[in-house]
Amino acid sequence: MASEEGVERVEREHRPSPIDVHVGGRVRLRRTLLGMSQEKLGEALGLTFQQVQKYERGVNRIGASRLFDLARVLDVPIGFFFDDMPDALGGGMNAMRRAVGGFAEQQEGFEDDTLHRRETLELVRAYYRITDSSVRKRVFELIKSLTPTD
Repeated sequence: MASEEGVERVEREHRPSPIDVHVGGRVRLRRTLLGMSQEKLGEALGLTFQQVQKYERGVNRIGASRLFDLARVLDVPIGFFFDDMPDALGGGMNAMRRAVGGFAEQQEGFEDDTLHRRETLELVRAYYRITDSSVRKRVFELIKSLTPTD
C-alpha cells in the first residue's frame, strides 16, 4: 500500500503545473500569431526547438529571466502570459488588470476562443506581413469601418 502511494506522488510530481501549461500556451499563441517557428524562437533565446516545445507544453517551468526574454522577443508585456487564466488558477487577477487597463481587457461580444481560431491567426499573420505601415493602418481602419457600431 505504501509503495502505491509513493507511485501516485511521483506521478503527480511529474505532471505539469496547470499554471505552467497556461503560460506555455500563451507563449505558443503569441509565437503563432507572429508566424514564428519554434526554431526561430529558440534561436532568439539561445535554446533548441525541443526546449521551446517543452516550455509551450508546460513540461518545463519558465523562470523569471526566461519569461523576461520571452516577453522581449515576442514583444508583449510579461502580464500577457498570465492573461485569460482561469479563476481556479488565480485568474481572478485578470479582473484587477482589466480594472487598470491591462492587456487582459475583454471586448463585449468577443469570445475567448476567437483568438485561438485558425482564421484569426491567419488574419493577424497576413496583417503583419503588410510592410508599409500606412497601408496597414488603412486596412485596420477599413476593418473597423465594416464592424457594427455600438
